[in-house]
Amino acid sequence: MTRKNALFAGHEVGAENWAMLASLIANCKMSDVDPVSYLADTLRALLDGHPKSRIDELMPWNFTTASSLAA
Repeated sequence: MTRKNALFAGHEVGAENWAMLASLIANCKMSDVDPVSYLADTLRALLDGHPKSRIDELMPWNFTTASSLAA
């Protein structure tokens, strides 16, 4: 399924971006995390200035709720 979907990415960079996003969503599902809320909360934390030195806190397996990202 993945190979057929990536076939029509349009460009190599687009296929790489698609594969990264698909991998992130698969990690969310394996960690029993809703991918949509994870992406929304993680992007919000990054926009709010989450430090790069603590990026591990934003991984799907560490995700709990939006309030924990804001702290």
